[in-house]
Amino acid sequence: MMATELQGDGDIRAGDTAELNIMENTQGVVPVTHAGSCDPRLDRSTAALPALLPARATRGMHGTASSTGSSGPDARASDGTATWASGTRPSARRTPAELARPYRTELSPLSFLRRSAYVFPDRVAVVHGERRTTYREFEQRVNRLASALHAAGIEPGDRVAFLAPNIPAMLEAHYGVPAAGAVLVAINTRLSRDDVAYILGDCGARMVFCDHELVDLLDGTNLRVVRIDDTRTSEDPYEQFLRVGSPERFEHPLSDEEDVISINYTSGTTGRPKGVMYTHRGAYLNSLMEALQANLRPESALLWVVPMFHCNGWCFPWAVTAVGARHVCLRKVDPGLVWELLDSETVTHSNGAPTVYLGVVTHSAAHRLEREVTVTIGGAPPSPTLLARMESLNFRLVHVYGLTETYAPYTVCEPREAWRELPEERRAELMGRQGVHNIISDQIRVVDERMSDVPADGEAMGEVVMRGNNVMKGYFNQPDATAAAFAGGWFHSGDIAVMHPDGYIELRDRKRDIVISGGENISTIEIEHTICRHPAVLECAVVAVPDEKWGERPKAFVTLTAGSRAEEQEIIEFCRAHLAHFKAPTAVEFGPLPKTSTGKVQKYILRDREWGRRDKYIN
Repeated sequence: MMATELQGDGDIRAGDTAELNIMENTQGVVPVTHAGSCDPRLDRSTAALPALLPARATRGMHGTASSTGSSGPDARASDGTATWASGTRPSARRTPAELARPYRTELSPLSFLRRSAYVFPDRVAVVHGERRTTYREFEQRVNRLASALHAAGIEPGDRVAFLAPNIPAMLEAHYGVPAAGAVLVAINTRLSRDDVAYILGDCGARMVFCDHELVDLLDGTNLRVVRIDDTRTSEDPYEQFLRVGSPERFEHPLSDEEDVISINYTSGTTGRPKGVMYTHRGAYLNSLMEALQANLRPESALLWVVPMFHCNGWCFPWAVTAVGARHVCLRKVDPGLVWELLDSETVTHSNGAPTVYLGVVTHSAAHRLEREVTVTIGGAPPSPTLLARMESLNFRLVHVYGLTETYAPYTVCEPREAWRELPEERRAELMGRQGVHNIISDQIRVVDERMSDVPADGEAMGEVVMRGNNVMKGYFNQPDATAAAFAGGWFHSGDIAVMHPDGYIELRDRKRDIVISGGENISTIEIEHTICRHPAVLECAVVAVPDEKWGERPKAFVTLTAGSRAEEQEIIEFCRAHLAHFKAPTAVEFGPLPKTSTGKVQKYILRDREWGRRDKYIN
């Protein structure tokens, strides 16, 4: 069956009595007509909203049924806006349980938009090319999305998928989908058609919104699809969908802050991706932490470099809005355009992976910025060379570490006052460590196989474990995987680190990336950092390869800077000059590195290539 797509061919406005007709054709592209619908769940215009409002059974995250009351308008005024028979909007209605607890409100990042639209209604909230959207307009569009989803038959707990780049529709999804009581599933835009189909099936999505450039990824799906043309015109199917909704406040009441707000799929570097469940509470707390840690202010402007599909953009769609700051959207990461926007939009903040900023700082347009720009960097350990280069261009680095399972950042490398007096290279090395737990996290630990803390000597290696407010609720529909990840009451990251005497952790490897050579454990990250200090090297990755004598030996895959030259033996000798000789790679291969869309090097591809058809990666 081909995809059912909402395609623009008319202007559907709030208050229209016309019904959406969504059918299929051989191209999977479906015109909207004003005839009867073949799907009664979609046969609901704004005028029909009151008929949808009596209490009904709703599906929770695990298929359990519950009852929910009316959350929409009771009627429409002549201008098409909503009216409420009770005289109060949903935000003012309280259940008996809520009235009995005036000291508690369930935490949700949706409240951030409500406040900023109230306090800063005319302030620009979103910039996208020449388009400017105020906080008042931002909230109205979110209300339209939420109420239109409700009209389309989306119920609390349903999963709604978005497949789109960093555009305004993705920002609106972070508020509109949960405001409808549904769960947002933001999908990696660089996945294959098979991977996208797997995620849609695994999460049980009821509906998917897809950017016009990505619709081919949905070939073969039988889900309802709304295409996003990203034009803001009446012909845009997404805009037509919004017009079915109301600009009046629409928000399904949240009964439990531990309800799931989103499902984010892991990058799949070790197999099929798993759905990581975030809660309203976790998203709320993590967003406030990000705002404080990055020093976001109402006058701030964040350039959207990190994908919003990755850990909900590290919770920054909510964090930026919380302080009434400005979102600067970016469809594609183009280093030249990044520099243009840094200057023209007076950008103050940005986030991303080291590999992305390597492209930025080495671009021909790179120049020292007149004002300091805060960049939160994570996703992989940055090299000291990159950190030093970024600081020289007036970027203030906030180095963080975390995983999809921890709402992204869990630690921060808090700079010490004494580090300012150190030589640049030594200071960059210290800033390259993963650091300490952030302000909402429990203290991070590095443990051995018995769950005992390793000595804080900077030498003993163990696994990084975490717990607390910004650890996932679990893997969606995977209780066994959840139990394994939470063994011993802590989340097991699979990352190998040391604990330094000052309490800062430093990653040494993933468990599977340790090279065991002649009985010695060799950290591939240590080798990578050393190689990146070579003046001709842009980036590199090191993996274990089989060796007949030593069992395993490290091999380096190196990308050189533009116009530079280096020979294999030159890199090996450079390593021998800075490392113990047994840690130096046996071989060096030059070329680009395989990466995920979030900038993580896919070492498993390199490893598979080297180990061939062997049953296991142990020699």
